[in-house]
Amino acid sequence: MKIIECPRDAMQGIREFIPTEQKIAYVNQLLKVGFDTIDFGSFVSPRAIPQMSDTAEVLANLELEGAHSKLLAIIANVRGAEDAARHQQIDYLGFPLSVSETFQQRNTNKSISEAMQQLARIQDICHSHSKTLVTYISMGFGNPYNDPWDAETVIRLVEELDKLQVKIISLSDTIGVSDPENISYLFGNLVPAFQGIEFGAHLHTTPATWQEKVEAAYQAGCRRFDGALRGYGGCPMAKDELVGNMPTENLIAYFENIGLNLNLNKAAFASAMTQSGAVFS
Repeated sequence: MKIIECPRDAMQGIREFIPTEQKIAYVNQLLKVGFDTIDFGSFVSPRAIPQMSDTAEVLANLELEGAHSKLLAIIANVRGAEDAARHQQIDYLGFPLSVSETFQQRNTNKSISEAMQQLARIQDICHSHSKTLVTYISMGFGNPYNDPWDAETVIRLVEELDKLQVKIISLSDTIGVSDPENISYLFGNLVPAFQGIEFGAHLHTTPATWQEKVEAAYQAGCRRFDGALRGYGGCPMAKDELVGNMPTENLIAYFENIGLNLNLNKAAFASAMTQSGAVFS
């Protein structure tokens, strides 16, 4: 079981700039917990995501000696991939590929077809710099734009990614519209059909629906889950103030309740929970 903690996703939409020193201290605390991966920052235009403009500085000040967590940075184009790939400390480059043409344009200023072409070049960059590409299929369970969506479209997109030898794909419920039925259908069909791909779940949720979503994904074979402490962050297009990231503490409680040993440092996690309140206040 892999838990990916996503402070980048929790922070990026906050308008007031979180001081760089505070970000460094927070990510350093998260590194002590023992998460499989920390999605810590992004190499994108500071005009697009001002909150992440200090990602390189944060990275330079992380206490990585003795830490077991791998680092993931989000990129949106070839230039961002080149910038991120120069940093030896980064293990994963994450690219958002949408099922929705509208969201792909809004998110990366590209069509889906153009994004696929960029993705092929980014995969080459990853190979040449010993990085692993993580592709997020955003709007993977529906979209608010009335763009066409069905599960078969998602499966066809996975087939195209498989041709590019993408090894990690995270299905992203960008606006919190997934339900146990479509979660079970997608993971239940994709996991056995593409055994060379590791599938993850990046699920946004309301407080009332988190457990049914996690349970459906887990029972359908998903073993990689993204979360953010206290469920901070979310998508502004959700149009529901209750929709946020999957709370990491809920993921931990669920998996421990069914008997899984996540090998996390509980004292470090408790300190991170306390620290998160100050970071996101």
